[in-house]
Amino acid sequence: MDFRLTSEQRGIVLAVRELAQGEFKTRALQWMDGTFPWENMRALGRIGVLGVAVPKEYGGLGLPIFDTALVLEEIAKVDYVTAMAALGEIGVQTRVIATYAPESIKRAVLPKVAAGEAVLSICMTEPHAGTDVANYRTNTEIRGDRVIVNGVKTLISRAPEAAMFVVFTRVDKRPGREGIGCVLIPQGAKGLAVTGTFHTMGGENLHEVQFHDLELPRDHLVITDDGFKKLLNAFNTQRCLNPSISLGLAEGAFDEAVKYARDRTAFGRAIGDFQGMRWKLADMFKDIEAGRALLYRACATANPFPDPFLAATAKVFCNEMALRVTSEAIQVHGGYGFTDEYPVSRFYRGARYGTLGGGTSETLRDLIGKRILAEFDPADGVMGLTGNIEE
Repeated sequence: MDFRLTSEQRGIVLAVRELAQGEFKTRALQWMDGTFPWENMRALGRIGVLGVAVPKEYGGLGLPIFDTALVLEEIAKVDYVTAMAALGEIGVQTRVIATYAPESIKRAVLPKVAAGEAVLSICMTEPHAGTDVANYRTNTEIRGDRVIVNGVKTLISRAPEAAMFVVFTRVDKRPGREGIGCVLIPQGAKGLAVTGTFHTMGGENLHEVQFHDLELPRDHLVITDDGFKKLLNAFNTQRCLNPSISLGLAEGAFDEAVKYARDRTAFGRAIGDFQGMRWKLADMFKDIEAGRALLYRACATANPFPDPFLAATAKVFCNEMALRVTSEAIQVHGGYGFTDEYPVSRFYRGARYGTLGGGTSETLRDLIGKRILAEFDPADGVMGLTGNIEE
């Protein structure tokens, strides 16, 4: 499989790289207290990349998931907080609105998303249920041409800043996975409250969001049937974009480690001249390139959503690879790597999120294992699992 970039993809990557390396890198520390990086988001909007998931008729680029992953990878090489902020605009939330929302909401929200003037927040996790979607308690009741929303979501990104919340909810208290739908709630709606704040080790803030007898027009309930299936399809997108941030963090940490190994001296020579240090760098490079191959292959299967088996495999590997690489980058730096003055400590803290969001490593390993046992072909072996992808 050939992953050489097209001229258009190279143009996007180079534009984001120039902005990230030239501007974002110098101010990455200022977002570590939970401040939202509006300055960076508007800069990304100016060069058009926040519109990669927005259809062209709403001012976006309408590009595939592979291009989206390339954008996040470049941002994450210097700034985890901004990469996570951008994920909200070029990830699942935008695609849900672009696919399911009424025309009035699309025209009101999507052009602002593409311009970096509006951010979106997805609300899934509840205080008692994260991966366990079947036990969500947030409920949307249909009353004629209106809907009433009640419930609580927690660990929500971008809640104070969001122009709109994409909320996965039970519909009319229908039980189990079949009862899941999705409602779009604008910021400022009566009955909406952003309450608790959780500051993360990666630097961003997460929040609790409450809905109390919140009333909306019926067309804000954009998914009512097959909600769980549609949720999983959409989340396979996230399982390519989350690891693209992990890949970028690993690359950023590796770049810093190589520079430090060249410049730092011990016993009269550069520490990179020692075999033990060279082997660390070789293993880091090997891990990064393996992760890149898995991730790019998964992204390439998207039509419009990626293959769930390959997306899960790429996510587990890239998330855990980023932890190994960023940890080794700290080791290369010695004591300096443990300080905030060197960026490798930030890369490590950001990498810790990957295995938790978008499906935990434990959940995805179980998904992968079930697929192997169910579809392993005695004649074709592992290729029997993935042969349909190449047709």
